[in-house]
Amino acid sequence: MKKRIPILPLPLDKAAKISKRFMSVGESLSHVFPALDFELEQAGFDYDPRDGCSIAVLCFLFYFILLSGLMSVIMIAARIEIIKILTVSIPVGLVIGFVSLLYLTFYPKLHVNRKIRNIEKNLPTTLHHLLIEIRSGVPLYNSLVSIAQSRYGALSDEIRKAVNEINTGKSEIAALERLARENPSLYFRRVMWQLVNSLKSGADIGDTIKNLVDALSEDQRISITIYGSALNPMALMYMLFAVIFPTLGITFLLVISSFIGIGFDVQWILLGILGFLLIFQFMIIGLIKSRRPVGI
Repeated sequence: MKKRIPILPLPLDKAAKISKRFMSVGESLSHVFPALDFELEQAGFDYDPRDGCSIAVLCFLFYFILLSGLMSVIMIAARIEIIKILTVSIPVGLVIGFVSLLYLTFYPKLHVNRKIRNIEKNLPTTLHHLLIEIRSGVPLYNSLVSIAQSRYGALSDEIRKAVNEINTGKSEIAALERLARENPSLYFRRVMWQLVNSLKSGADIGDTIKNLVDALSEDQRISITIYGSALNPMALMYMLFAVIFPTLGITFLLVISSFIGIGFDVQWILLGILGFLLIFQFMIIGLIKSRRPVGI
């Protein structure tokens, strides 16, 4: 258990030992997430869903006790009534603990999605690298070694697994087939299966890689076109909520207050609008980044 999980208060191996006490709860919770087993396998975590859910329960209890206790101490120091302390500290601790439990449960899926983006981001460059090597007369194995030793992130790590298996006596076809079966990236699996089929049929690998490069480039052009068309409504929404509505809203309130005679606290209104704009800007930036095609 060498992988690191951000919000886990202990190293993963120590947390796994302590969480053994919550195995029954973890067993029941694992049935709520049937896809967790597959996600853990693709993420490369060497524990089963029951262990993962037990660790999530441990994390829930840790943050619940920590935050509830911390808020209780602060409110006791401020001489607040016990009933108010309980009605505030316990719900806050439950909410934060539940959020941490959900985060740990969905973390393997987040890890897989990050891995997919890392692989697909470097896939076009890697295919060009492989095409140049093959066209230069370099054997496929040596080309794979060159990619494994390059800085292509998670993609180099995946190719390195195949190279290590080939070094132990496994055939190139068997090693690439294993990558094609286990990798979460659809594009990477398609590339591996094309290479495996070319090796089995004896076709020219250079032509296969050239076709893959062309197909991937065309897919990227289509993705960029779709992304560009999706930016137009987002830009319109940004103009409406971040420029037009705040400006017209302030003007409308000032005009209404002058006619009706109701005084508004302009300072608090401006602070509220500023807070809304900050949250909205973060939301728009996150939406644009999530829609952006891989590799641009």
